[in-house]
Amino acid sequence: VQLQASGGGLVQAGGSLRLSCEASLHTFANNAVGWFRQPQGRDREFVAVISRSGDSTYYSNSVKGRFTISRDNAKDTVYLQMNVLKPEDTAVYYCAANPRTGSFLYTSDYDYWGRGTLVTVSS
Repeated sequence: VQLQASGGGLVQAGGSLRLSCEASLHTFANNAVGWFRQPQGRDREFVAVISRSGDSTYYSNSVKGRFTISRDNAKDTVYLQMNVLKPEDTAVYYCAANPRTGSFLYTSDYDYWGRGTLVTVSS
């Protein structure tokens, strides 16, 4: 599975962006998909995950209530709607696919990664 994240950019604090993660293969629906982010000079951290069917989601405390993850399996695409953005949300955002059930919080849980997309939130 090859993944491509897009939709990043520069936005003012309080603004919104929607990231997309498009997969190259139709087996995308067999994978849970997570979003991670990596601020400059820091480790990659979990942001959100969505189950294979899309009926279950989970968020980090830092984005809960502001970000929404969703997917359209017919389009092999997962989205991350980011609202009320803060300067501390500035990071490179990555999507990743996990074909297994169980753990989903760690980068090691994911087999496939896309290139990141940079989100910069100005104050």
